[in-house]
Order: sequence, then C-alpha cells, then structure tokens
Amino acid sequence: MFDKIRNFFGAEKVVKVTSYTCTCCGKQKHDWPAISYGEPDYYGNLSDEQRQDIAELKSDTCIIAYEDETNYFIRCVLFQDIIDSDEQLHYGLWVSLSQKNFNDYIAHFDEDDREGGYFGWISNNLLGYDNTTTIPSDVYLGKNGQRLEIVPHSGFDHPFVKDYYNGITIEEAHKRIAVALKNS
Repeated sequence: MFDKIRNFFGAEKVVKVTSYTCTCCGKQKHDWPAISYGEPDYYGNLSDEQRQDIAELKSDTCIIAYEDETNYFIRCVLFQDIIDSDEQLHYGLWVSLSQKNFNDYIAHFDEDDREGGYFGWISNNLLGYDNTTTIPSDVYLGKNGQRLEIVPHSGFDHPFVKDYYNGITIEEAHKRIAVALKNS
C-alpha cells in the first residue's frame, strides 16, 4: 500500500481538493478535511478477539491491556504548515501516554482552563512516511475542550519531523488529502 502512496506522491499531476463528502455527517464540505485516523495503529493491529478481550476504544481514548503491560492512547491534532500559504493541513492522530499522564488527562478532561502538556509517541503510521510511530512528541492541552495538539521533537531525525518544521507545498498537501479521501 505504501508503495502506491509513494508513487502517487511522486506523480506530477496535482489533484486539487475543492469539495468532499464528510464521512461523519454525510454533508458536502468545501474546506480541507483533516487527515484523520480512527484508532491507534496498535488497536488496528489486534485481532477481533483481542479487541473484545483486552482493548477499549472510545472517541478520545484507547486502552490495550496486554498480559504484561497496558498501553494508553489519546486522540490529538497536529497542524502541518503549508509553505507560502495561510492554510494548514490538519491531522487527527493518536498518541501513547504513560499511565500517570493518561490518568491526569482523564481527571482534567472537562476543565476549560487546563494547562500543561505530556510526553508521548505518535501512534499512527502516516501516509507517505515510514514508521512514524517512533516519533517522540509533546502534546499540549487545548483550551475550552479543544483536543490536545501534537508537537514532534525537533531534534528527532525523521522526514515527517523535517516536513513538520519546514512546511510542505500546497501541491503536496492536496496530494495527501486526495489519498486520504480515496482511502476513507
């Protein structure tokens, strides 16, 4: 699958996204959709039986209780700057947290004035990149019920981190959106 995506990203034809049908509400939208992942990859890799027995997936949290350890995930956003544009590409991603940080997040989930952040690992492999689940990140608490924002560690050597800090072209953003819409 990733070879097809890489080939698509390398294609010279630029696909401009002008509208799409929202998978949540079914309405026609004219803004850029977020490239969203409905679950952490770790949950997606479980069998149906494992999902029933050891995992709990909710809209904003996921817990996987293996025999020897428990993994905790929260849903966050990441904003990718577009070079020479006021637009940003939005990602809806999952991040793994320690149990302590996960419990703190749950305890303060409904607070409008929450502040601070947590260390975590991106828990989705992003289209067009290899192994993004190795990227260390900080997640910052959103105000007024907004999702936490992911900021990858700048010193981590990975093509996605470089793109995050340097920005991507608008053509590249359109290609990513087109691939995400095709795969949704």
